[in-house]
Amino acid sequence: MTAEREIIAAIRARAPRFRGGVRIGIGDDCAVLQPKPGHELVVTTDMVLEGRHFRREWHSPESVGHRCMARGLSDIAAMGATPLAVFLSIAVPAALAEPGRGQGSGKPSWIDRFTDGLLALAMEHKVTLAGGDTAESPGGVLTDIVVLGEAPKGEALLRSGAKAGDVIYVTGALGGSAAELAALERSPRWRAEARGLAKAEDGMHPQLFPQPRIAAGLTLRRRGLAKAAIDVSDGLSTDLDHLCEESKLRAEVDAAALPVHPLAMQAEQRGWAPSALKLALNGGEDYELLFTARPETRVPKQIAGVPVQAIGRMLPANALKPRMMLRNADGSTEPLAAKGWEHFRKG
Repeated sequence: MTAEREIIAAIRARAPRFRGGVRIGIGDDCAVLQPKPGHELVVTTDMVLEGRHFRREWHSPESVGHRCMARGLSDIAAMGATPLAVFLSIAVPAALAEPGRGQGSGKPSWIDRFTDGLLALAMEHKVTLAGGDTAESPGGVLTDIVVLGEAPKGEALLRSGAKAGDVIYVTGALGGSAAELAALERSPRWRAEARGLAKAEDGMHPQLFPQPRIAAGLTLRRRGLAKAAIDVSDGLSTDLDHLCEESKLRAEVDAAALPVHPLAMQAEQRGWAPSALKLALNGGEDYELLFTARPETRVPKQIAGVPVQAIGRMLPANALKPRMMLRNADGSTEPLAAKGWEHFRKG
């Protein structure tokens, strides 16, 4: 067999198969999927590029695989859908495929360890790796993951479902991922620890091992709590701006109500970031759920074991006013600009 076939065979042998949804997986030209009767497919795709989304000297291979899977699963969570199947395309330099299991060495290759991280999260959420592609890269690592989920027809949560007067909520805490990235940039000790991490540790490594909120998203949809939702991948300010745009509304955020991650506060204290609040607003890669609910809806303080916090409200559209406002602790307000992540943005 060629090295590529060996890699595919090894991944196929390790990939879990779960009942329902995937009738034919790895091994044919196409996978064959069969969603439940009365359900619709939701589909997302995400690219992960070395040097842009991770650095090999900072992120362990398991972290890169976990993050790759988490990015796609987080989009599925925001739709209130159940993950069904994953398709992974990956290009790596030849050196990262050697040595490895089944290749005459007991030492796992980079791609073996990447697969460890990816499949561990797939198994946690019972989603089948149903296909993909491999290639030799002349430069760095490039992955593209496609995740399919299913939701009852007409029930998937959308960005466009918010109404004026809705309360804005967010799960978990914000700014932790950006704060840990700042730590990786500035602390050799943190980098050394990160390179050795092969799995998540109690949510204290939100950059290395983010947790997609699948269970929370399903609860929001099944109980009819949320009317609009989006995952916080590009930063709260940018993702809220997307939700406002699709719902044709404005928003006001209460700065004092934002659940700031302890790592963000630590980053401010150590001088790694100028402001914990700005990390929470603009940091990105938190993979929490941002959603709106009608003001009369009783949203619990925890959903699927994850804290939930009200952080603001949706307002009627007004072309003469900023799309988003930030209410400060002293009661004053100021425009809130979308300053999270955006590819190709200048400045």
